[in-house]
Amino acid sequence: MSELIEIERKFLVVSDAFKSEAFRRTRIVQAFLNSDKSRIVRVRISGEEGFLTIKGEPSEDGVSRFEWERQISKSDAEALLKLCEEGFIDKIRYEVKSGDHIYEVDEFFGSNVGLIVAEIELSHVSESFLKPKWLGKEVTGQPKYFNSQLLKNPYKNWS
Repeated sequence: MSELIEIERKFLVVSDAFKSEAFRRTRIVQAFLNSDKSRIVRVRISGEEGFLTIKGEPSEDGVSRFEWERQISKSDAEALLKLCEEGFIDKIRYEVKSGDHIYEVDEFFGSNVGLIVAEIELSHVSESFLKPKWLGKEVTGQPKYFNSQLLKNPYKNWS
């Protein structure tokens, strides 16, 4: 069951230099059927694909948690979005190779415009990885940076 555990670190991004290093760019729209931190259920349209994802409560340090994801049709995802809690996340995801890893850099729009966050998935908690110059402060495990929380307290409201 360890393959269902996601290990990820999250960082703020301090410049847009990542854009010229990106090998893929995808528009993502997502919303939540359930945003309770112990069992998040997310519906996502990523490009022309749909996904249904269930996430468990994060570990104490915020680095790992249960994650189950399945691809669904875009039309099924569009139908499920109509059942979701109010609001949605709109972002462009840039994928950037760095050493043996790929950073997923999310540039947010709408009420979260101005927020840019990079995530890196690891195979174990203590795995080392390269940190590009555009990577800023680590925010792993800080709930306000969870997409589900960005709907409840968007970046535009932060002081």
